[in-house]
Amino acid sequence: MIYLDYSANTPVDPQVLQRFCQVESSCPGNPNSRHQAGAAARALLEHATCSIASCLGAQPAEIIYTSGASEANNFALKSLAKLGQNAGRRIISTPLEHASVKGSLAALQQQGYQIDLVDLRPDGTVDLDHLRRLLGPDTVLVAVTAVDSELGTVQPVAQIAALLKEYPRCHLHVDATQAVGKLPVGFEWADTMSLTAHKFYGLNGIGVLVKRRGLELEPLIHGGGSTTIYRSGTPTTALACSLALALEKAVEQLPRRTEQVRTLNALLRAGLAPYPKVRINSPDTAVPHILNLSVEGVKGTLFQRELDARGVCVSVRSACSSQGLPSPAVLAVSGDRRNALSSWRISLSHLTTEAEITGFLDAFDHCYNALTRD
Repeated sequence: MIYLDYSANTPVDPQVLQRFCQVESSCPGNPNSRHQAGAAARALLEHATCSIASCLGAQPAEIIYTSGASEANNFALKSLAKLGQNAGRRIISTPLEHASVKGSLAALQQQGYQIDLVDLRPDGTVDLDHLRRLLGPDTVLVAVTAVDSELGTVQPVAQIAALLKEYPRCHLHVDATQAVGKLPVGFEWADTMSLTAHKFYGLNGIGVLVKRRGLELEPLIHGGGSTTIYRSGTPTTALACSLALALEKAVEQLPRRTEQVRTLNALLRAGLAPYPKVRINSPDTAVPHILNLSVEGVKGTLFQRELDARGVCVSVRSACSSQGLPSPAVLAVSGDRRNALSSWRISLSHLTTEAEITGFLDAFDHCYNALTRD
């Protein structure tokens, strides 16, 4: 099998898994318990939280553990909207957002909020002039993904945050799920930021919402002791420790890992260049980990199935999206519905080998020739 779907899920790093098992087996205490075992668990949890905060340029008190990025996105968007409801009911987002963001916004729309989607430039980045025109005194929230999961587009988060300074009642939520491990990520620009461990070689089931201190959101879970009033319940010490180690490694090894992926991306682009019906949808400025392409006249779902039959795993749209529909991200950027229906995504890792790229290109050649015959 050739696995090229790392933006959907990454294999857990063996050291991260070992860390989880070691803490889980040796530390039975509840961090909320007032005895020696509880104190030991609490110390481990606090150390993990300090490490995570340091990696993200945040404070430990700003870290809220969640089950993943989807929960973090739902929590942030619904809470921020409610927080600002007396100031207004307008929310601005992009056509590139993850299903958990789109779903949260759809739910808010049913509650009477107005959702505006900002235009995109040809490279997929937010049109800052259009964003400026959309902003108003009744805008209470802007939600933007730092890196788009389908195209790999990198958004100008700092410039977006600068525009919002003129609107102190408007908060900025950044979905950093696809950014962590691919770019340097900091919390200095946002009011809330989401991420999840399984995108950077951590375990499934643990994520983080970073929430700026002083921002009073309605708790997601009420009752029960916890490390935070915003999400009560027994903290998962071993998962938190494993996330901290995965994040530490992602930050420390970012330059080396990214350079490896950039080399693989260049090999892919060169290998696909001779095929006249191939269209690369990812901009040149995208993170090298994500390469979105279309084959003219062939639905992405069909090409994916053919590659899968030959042992190659790629994705159509994101893993959390409905299948069989055109990619909204590709449609928004290209304006071409047929192209969006034909699109699919390759996502790379520092674990990907050149031999796997060669194997993919061999499988691609077979599928291309079989599916594009007149």
